[in-house]
Amino acid sequence: MKLNEMLQETTAFIKSKGVGTIDFGMILGSGLGELAEEIEEAIVIPYDKIPFFPTSTVVGHAGQLVYGTLSGKKVLAMQGRFHFYEGHSMQTVTYPVRVMAALGAHSVVVTNACGGVNESFAPGDLMLITDHINFTGQNPLIGPNDEEMGPRFPDMSEAYTKAYREMAKAAATSLDVELKEGVYMGYSGPTYETPAEIRMSRVMGADAVGMSTVPEVIVAAHSGLKVLGISCITNLAAGMQANLNHEEVVETTERVKQTFKSLIKETLSLL
Repeated sequence: MKLNEMLQETTAFIKSKGVGTIDFGMILGSGLGELAEEIEEAIVIPYDKIPFFPTSTVVGHAGQLVYGTLSGKKVLAMQGRFHFYEGHSMQTVTYPVRVMAALGAHSVVVTNACGGVNESFAPGDLMLITDHINFTGQNPLIGPNDEEMGPRFPDMSEAYTKAYREMAKAAATSLDVELKEGVYMGYSGPTYETPAEIRMSRVMGADAVGMSTVPEVIVAAHSGLKVLGISCITNLAAGMQANLNHEEVVETTERVKQTFKSLIKETLSLL
């Protein structure tokens, strides 16, 4: 089945559940999905009910779409995302971004939990993503291109919208939240990186590493969507602390979730 036919079926189903105008799509990463619980007049749609949606298998990901109002904006939030390391194709991982664009969203807010590579970062820091390095060895746009969806060769020179970054910084200042900035480097996972890979990442210009976000942002750029990206630094990367585990990721996001939620809501109100 062609992508545009799949999108017609998916969007028709989502609209039938009462989803109307959307300003912002939101992708909420590990441990950060609680923000969706603050959406007013919420309509909740489990992924397993949505045509062509896979289900999320990662601890800390709820697996549902939540639609409603947040900070005065109409949002469609993904509580839990899909990852390449779960065995999904890149097209499947990024399908929700296609759906958001097809439903008329003009922008997407992407969040993630990631490892700090920059030696000035500490667990619990929030990082505004200024740019990314695609180190997955994959690209969701490989294959035939549908010109209706976007150009064959999308420009990635401002994948993370500069005006949105300025708004996020203004929001952080008004809330007295320290907001780091940096480059996110996307690996495929599911292993955490080795200490040697982290040293390489630092030399290549990465401030943080993770296993998501990059594919979605590539498709957002292809779809003409504006992007705001914010990472939660949940741990220091390999070689910078004793060991790495997913429990720490969930624990750290739990600790900083109030600050994180406040920052996103304040930024949305300014956008």
